[in-house]
Amino acid sequence: MTRLVRFMCWLLLLLLPGALCAQATLTPTLTPAQCWQDFDYFWTTINENYCYFDKKQTDWARVRELYGAQVAGVSTRAQFVRLLENALNELYDNHAGLSTNLPDSRRLVPTGTDVWAQFEQGKPVVVAVRPGFGAERVGLRPGMEIVRINEVPVAQALLPLLGRSLKTVDDAARTLALNLALAGDHRTPRQLTVRAQGRLRQLYPDAPTAQLEHIQYAGLLESRQLGTVGYIRINNSLGNNRLIAAFDSTLDALAGTTGLILDLRDTPSGGNTTVARAIMGRFITQEQPYQRHEFPAEERQFGIRRSTLEIVSPRPRPYTRPLVVLVGPWTSSMGEGITIGFDALGRATIMGTEMARLNGAINSFRLPNSTFGFNIPTERLYHVNGQPRENFVPTERIAPDTQGTTDTALASSLQRLQAPARR
Repeated sequence: MTRLVRFMCWLLLLLLPGALCAQATLTPTLTPAQCWQDFDYFWTTINENYCYFDKKQTDWARVRELYGAQVAGVSTRAQFVRLLENALNELYDNHAGLSTNLPDSRRLVPTGTDVWAQFEQGKPVVVAVRPGFGAERVGLRPGMEIVRINEVPVAQALLPLLGRSLKTVDDAARTLALNLALAGDHRTPRQLTVRAQGRLRQLYPDAPTAQLEHIQYAGLLESRQLGTVGYIRINNSLGNNRLIAAFDSTLDALAGTTGLILDLRDTPSGGNTTVARAIMGRFITQEQPYQRHEFPAEERQFGIRRSTLEIVSPRPRPYTRPLVVLVGPWTSSMGEGITIGFDALGRATIMGTEMARLNGAINSFRLPNSTFGFNIPTERLYHVNGQPRENFVPTERIAPDTQGTTDTALASSLQRLQAPARR
């Protein structure tokens, strides 16, 4: 009977929601020493490898004090995940993240967002809305002022999302906190109170369902011919190697067009350089550099600066007609790399708005005991002309339509490619 009771107690422990911090993989409970070892590894790895401390207001030593003091009180997986989330948020870097989350964790920015806002003259203003998602469907438009988020005034809603170690809260920290607040978490439906034309409106982007929790696409890409101009839109698939064959066959089918539009405005999850170089390689006839990498950790350790140029090689059947690349806030990471690459190659006109401005290239690490993974930028990335990738803006900036009825960037790119001088 005693054995049965012990077994039932053990089974109940496994089934309890938010079981102890190691329960992510149902391994035996971590000891306080193991949790501390994980936190120490987490903090030290970031301290030695994160490559953007110089542009942050983060006091990383203070982060160790603040969150290290909380480790002894950790008794559940949820508590440990939240502690790590909060510590990582001190970097206010949306290219850094954990590979695990909780039901009330914030959605990823920009992958899990459908609205982008920034402060203009002190007011939080919508600057872009993601086409086809809840925010657009309920009428949110560029130019609207965000007044409250889930009935909480914006200034108050931002407070939990601003780091505790910051020497000062700079514009970058406020902007990311604003967009994290607008993204919401994985389980709470959003209610946005906005001001438009002097009137307040209540919008519910997650009704009747939270579309951002179930993002689906009809295919890796979509294409069509607009008069004599070809159009290819990448559906957030730059990390899928199957895109290479799909892109090749699509481009071949559009070989007779007088110009091409490559739409990268929905590539928020980034991708890999194999796919990126495969795409760019179809538009050149000789090898050229497209991106510069810098490795600050090596310089910190040895005092020797290391940087490399990444080369893209031509591939068969190059498309040599004029090319326009469309970008926006949901052009992210590798999408940004392709964009600066085409600009460096002198092969395309870049049109649209600011991109996601993600920092550098990430590397993945794993905690030794809980086995939680995390990613941080470890390489700085640059245009071949030396400009940081995150600072690049389109050659031709196109403001979005505030009424949401016209794709102004697409219309402008078509006009450019159809102009007599371009034929």
